[in-house]
Amino acid sequence: MSTIIVTRHPALVEVLREDFGIDGPVISHATADDVRAKRVVGVLPLHLAAVAESVTEVTLNLPPELRGKELSVEQVRQHLVGLSTYRVEEVPVGGFGPRLA
Repeated sequence: MSTIIVTRHPALVEVLREDFGIDGPVISHATADDVRAKRVVGVLPLHLAAVAESVTEVTLNLPPELRGKELSVEQVRQHLVGLSTYRVEEVPVGGFGPRLA
C-alpha cells in the first residue's frame, strides 16, 4: 500500500520524513483519484478521507500568533503533539437528499 503526503508546508514534510520515516509523493491539493486506497498523511475533507485506506492527522498545538503562517522545521517539532490515524467510511443516510459530487 502506498503512502502520500497532502500538505503545502515544506517544514512539515521534512519532519515527517526525518522524525517519522514517512515518505511518499507530496501533493498540495488532492483529488479522489490521488488518495483512493492509499495511506494519506495530512488533512483531507471527509469525502476524500472516505476513499483513502487511512488518513493520518498531524496534530500541532499552535499559539494564535503562529496560525496561518509558514512554520520552520524547529517550530513544527516544538508544537507537534503527535500523529493519529483514522479510517473514514461513508454511511448512507436516508432522508437527506441525493449525494452531491
